[in-house]
Amino acid sequence: MTAPMRSRTMHRALQSIASPAQRIQPSSVRPSLATSSTPRLIATTTSPAPSRSIHTSPLSSSSETNRQSRLTSRPPRSLSSQPVEKTHHDQEKKEPSNLESLDVFAGTPIPSTAVNTCFEDGFALNSGVRILDGAGALLVAGEAFVWRPWDVSSSNKTILNAKGQVEISEEGFGVLGLVWPRPDLLILGVGKEMRPLSPATRRVISGLGIRVEVLDTRNAAAQFNLLATERGVYDVAAALVPMGWKEGIGAGAG
Repeated sequence: MTAPMRSRTMHRALQSIASPAQRIQPSSVRPSLATSSTPRLIATTTSPAPSRSIHTSPLSSSSETNRQSRLTSRPPRSLSSQPVEKTHHDQEKKEPSNLESLDVFAGTPIPSTAVNTCFEDGFALNSGVRILDGAGALLVAGEAFVWRPWDVSSSNKTILNAKGQVEISEEGFGVLGLVWPRPDLLILGVGKEMRPLSPATRRVISGLGIRVEVLDTRNAAAQFNLLATERGVYDVAAALVPMGWKEGIGAGAG
């Protein structure tokens, strides 16, 4: 090969090698990157995104440490040496309860036939009525009657039989047979001392459909006051002999 031909062949080879570099221009590269058909991998490789890293905030750990230090540094309340201040309520002295001042019937009105005083020869009632002169009192259905059963039974002013039992005839309880509805309970006060009731008198009272409770006059009056206040004057009646009653003499005579 001659020298001119060699030079032309080398010149063409150099042109073929340099031609691709001459065609690639910056202006021709930019549109190709902006087109949608170009993969986004080219852009990411040219400008890679910063990597994300998870950082732990030191605030939470410090606050937890401070809270634990406060809990450990605070002494228990039970071990505190400082005196506990007492409130005004604790300083008040509590008075002991008095059972005598307890009144379960404080708001209940007292019956007018309640017995206020038992005399030797009679009684004083809550209504202001007084039954004196050695007479007894029959309290039934909210009414007070003068009661002299010894005048009906005998003329000797006696209410005891030969056995020492209280025996009153049926006529002595005649008022109870006229009352309707009849009381459920009759409280019988037989004087200063307690005495048994004769079977005959008990049958008379039971025949009227009334139960009977026998007591000395003072306790009988107190029991009547309690039950009449609690249950009413129509359920409870009382027949009371004076405190100073004496057989054959009566009450309040000498």
